[in-house]
Amino acid sequence: MSPVEAALAAAEGEGLVPGFVATLRRGGETMVFAHGRRSLTDPAPMTPDTVFWIASCTKLVTSIVALQLIEEGVLELDQPVASLRPDFADLPILDGFDAAGEPVLRPAPDTPTIRHLLTHTSGLGYLFMDADLARYAQQAGVDSADAHLLPRRFEAGERWLYGASTDWLGAVIEAATGETLDEVFQRRVLDPLGMTDTVFAVGPAHAARQASMHARLPDGGLAPMVFAMPPPPYFSMGGGGVYSTAADFMALLCALLDGTLLGEASRAALFTNQIGELEAGVIVSSVAQFTNDFDPLPGHAKRWSLGLLLNAHDVPGARSGGSGAWAGLGNCYYWIDPASGVAGLLLCQVLPFADERALRLFSIFERAAYA
Repeated sequence: MSPVEAALAAAEGEGLVPGFVATLRRGGETMVFAHGRRSLTDPAPMTPDTVFWIASCTKLVTSIVALQLIEEGVLELDQPVASLRPDFADLPILDGFDAAGEPVLRPAPDTPTIRHLLTHTSGLGYLFMDADLARYAQQAGVDSADAHLLPRRFEAGERWLYGASTDWLGAVIEAATGETLDEVFQRRVLDPLGMTDTVFAVGPAHAARQASMHARLPDGGLAPMVFAMPPPPYFSMGGGGVYSTAADFMALLCALLDGTLLGEASRAALFTNQIGELEAGVIVSSVAQFTNDFDPLPGHAKRWSLGLLLNAHDVPGARSGGSGAWAGLGNCYYWIDPASGVAGLLLCQVLPFADERALRLFSIFERAAYA
């Protein structure tokens, strides 16, 4: 048994999550590890082809497609978003609430660009990660599925805020290509990489091997929950609409390690800080059932590229400086370490995000990968 397999088998014994699939690329070899069950109410074991909702891992695919279109001159990095989606200019900026509890809104005076969408510096947030947006959404009757209708929180470039930027980027891609995002993904990424299990809509064949979502209870236990994304088309496809498998998504991570899919300059932009001295990656919860507070690398300086979270320095016993990483709401996590030629992916189906036990499992996996 390999050290990684031994570490993950021990972690399974701790019962941190009902089940998980992890996959590792190291030294040119790809390994897949499946542990536990697809559901607490189903004895079916996790397998390498188990289907997961990968949520915001979708953002990496959308960012890659945008970079391809920039390479081809179809899009420009500093092109105004409103040049392709005029309705974007209608989004006001929310400056808080007045003494009477009414939202303080003002017309946006700036011109956010595709660069701002790629770097999450557009001012767009998520209601479950921004208390003022959560308050506004409750008053205005906007739910999480319509995050693109929420106001912006600041003028472009002022700071980093995680939110609906990549959802709007998907809409920009559709406007520029005249295709649905599903069609663009298929032609540009999924077919070239043989990602046959990566879909926006789960059909019977995928549903038969899909992992169930689970809710973490206040006492630390878990309970299966009913969960499904709405059928496409829907606006948030670019930010979190995809279902996939460990093998499929690792094919994408390997393509970035190996330098395929993107030209040299675009690939470099995925692993180079694009936001100056702005801090990135830290999330503060405003809706507990969706997410906990999240700091992906406590104590480390973190920046954002044109699609990935970057750590500026080596993490002792783990990824090298200049690695790219991100995650998905159901406690899916990945990293890509070009300096070491290593990439790792952990897929779970547990809510809320940044679950303490799932993060412990991810840490065990990553450190075993470098042991």
